[in-house]
Amino acid sequence: MLPDTAKDKPQKGKVIAVGDGRITKDGKRRELQVKVGDNILFTSYAGEEIKLQDEKVLLMREDDILAVID
Repeated sequence: MLPDTAKDKPQKGKVIAVGDGRITKDGKRRELQVKVGDNILFTSYAGEEIKLQDEKVLLMREDDILAVID
C-alpha cells in the first residue's frame, strides 16, 4: 500500500536562475550540476513558491531535483 504522496507524479519545470553553488565540508564551493535553461523533473512537494514580478516561481534546492531531461 502506497501513501497518497507516493502516488504523485513528478512535475516538470525549467531552470531560470541558479546560485553560486554549495559550500562543502572542506570550505570549497562546489558548482551546481544544473544550469539555466535545463528542463527538470521534481516532486510535487519540492521547493517553495514565491511571487517574483507578477510571476510565480518555485525556489528549490538542487537536492530536490529528480532528473534533468532533454
